[in-house]
Amino acid sequence: MRRAAVGITRIVVAFYAGVCGVLFAFQRSLLFHPVPASGPAPRATLDVPGATLQISTRPLDGPRAILYFGGNAEDVSWTLPELAASFPDRAIYAPHYRGYGGSSGGPSEQALQADAAAVFDHVARTHSRIDVVGRSLGSAMAVRLAATRPVGRLVLVTPFDSILDMARRLFPILPVRLLLADRFESVKDAPRVTAPTLVVAAGADEVVPASHTRRLLAAFREGVAEEVWFPAAGHNDLSLDRAYLDTIRRFLDRPTP
Repeated sequence: MRRAAVGITRIVVAFYAGVCGVLFAFQRSLLFHPVPASGPAPRATLDVPGATLQISTRPLDGPRAILYFGGNAEDVSWTLPELAASFPDRAIYAPHYRGYGGSSGGPSEQALQADAAAVFDHVARTHSRIDVVGRSLGSAMAVRLAATRPVGRLVLVTPFDSILDMARRLFPILPVRLLLADRFESVKDAPRVTAPTLVVAAGADEVVPASHTRRLLAAFREGVAEEVWFPAAGHNDLSLDRAYLDTIRRFLDRPTP
């Protein structure tokens, strides 16, 4: 009987270790979902260490620009025309992450955060006022930029507190903290943000539970962030609401205090 119990324990331990090994080995395939670019938006390129980034862009002379970081599996070349129509007085830049939309290299937290800073610095050479919009995965790049660069205003669409905390919710019995390489802990960057911030959240979000969005909101300094909830919207169809871009435009058009 004891020998059988020991044997079963060994099988369970081996299975558990195997699951951990698979999660560790394939975590970036599970986290990142690159898509090719198929939209009509004009492109620019930017060389960064280890990669060449494709940037969907609507160039426009003047001081103001919007830097847009899309969600996972989002082809930002299709998003750009909608932004350009809603913001005719601003230049628009929407970078394709490494491995996405024709950009070379492979995605990782360190690489994507460094690339976002490089794109911001590139845009800042010709525009003195840059507002940053980040959706879902892109919200992590947007928050980090606002914590480290002179962002005008910040808009976060369906954002999360951290990939680490979301993974711990999905895999409660696994040692996620030890296994996870890309953590995207926006909740740690948020207290350093001073730019006026708008959080646009989906009330029926099936990807980012409301608790993760609210935890991020609570991390901002008092008076920095405000929230707008679309109660019936889901994670991926929020932008289909007619009020979505109007809400962002009204926020970005406010006079800066």
